[in-house]
Amino acid sequence: MFLVSCNENTKLIHDLESYNASMEQTGYHFGEKISFPIEVMNSVKTISVSFGNKKTSNLVIDPRFFTLGDNMVTFIIKTKNGETLNQDAKINVFAKNSERDIPYKIIAEYPHNPKNFTQGLQMEGNMIYESDGLEGFSQLIKYTLGESTPIMVTKQAQGVFSEGCTIVGDQIYQLTWKNKKGFIYNKDSLALLAEFNYPEVMEEGWGLTYDGRNLIASDGSKNIYFLEVKNPTKIIRSISVAGGYEVYDKLNELEYHEGYLYANIWHKPIVLKINPVNGEVIGKFDFTKITNENTKENGEKILNGIAFKGNNMLITGKNWSKIYEVIIE
Repeated sequence: MFLVSCNENTKLIHDLESYNASMEQTGYHFGEKISFPIEVMNSVKTISVSFGNKKTSNLVIDPRFFTLGDNMVTFIIKTKNGETLNQDAKINVFAKNSERDIPYKIIAEYPHNPKNFTQGLQMEGNMIYESDGLEGFSQLIKYTLGESTPIMVTKQAQGVFSEGCTIVGDQIYQLTWKNKKGFIYNKDSLALLAEFNYPEVMEEGWGLTYDGRNLIASDGSKNIYFLEVKNPTKIIRSISVAGGYEVYDKLNELEYHEGYLYANIWHKPIVLKINPVNGEVIGKFDFTKITNENTKENGEKILNGIAFKGNNMLITGKNWSKIYEVIIE
């Protein structure tokens, strides 16, 4: 009898595991109910979902428990013979509407210093503010669009790896990769004014932008964090990002423009257009051709710079020799 029960449990877990794997690509949407095959339900009394620190017996995809993108959960299964089984699973939650491919046209090219390991890019007026990374070489630089020679440079300490930067009024905020802190500079002189710690939940600092109210940061995951400007350790809210048929993570450089977030994906030649209210990807730009022109010699020369010149987008990357101006069609 014990052997029969063990065999039944093994088959139940196998059936559930196979079904969950088959559902990863199809995914779910908010409001839908997690379904299971009849051969599983015939052997089960109850199924609940554990998220580690919380648990629910409601199998509806509820935003109180699930986020957009991938959700790592554990199904707790009470069988009809009184046993309890656990099975880990990944539940992908997609946006209700599919993202569209956004057409564009290159209308201008500007010189960019190929020594710059671009981690953040901002434009105000005709001035470019760029966060240049790598430990031992990190710096914040300021130069005129069309000129690659800096007007001003502020170098970071030896152990700092610069990341994203953004303009807030007459100041510039800048993240670091693994130093767990950021810097605030005077925009005109690039003089260092202050330092700040970013939230513990952000294991690393990647991209940074500003929506006129909050700092907006990425940490290389699927999550984007809205931080208080006067106290960047405080998270106002966060969103997770996904499209209608694809999960996105490794969100990197960020830019906010005209009510939308723009983010590139680490080591991918695309830029996402994201609804900042709910994290849904509404469109994406495919910059494969531009990226391929700049990565022939080194695969690490990836796209990693987004800014706006009016309503036109500026695109560059790590150690690229050009900044591209594209008109969004």
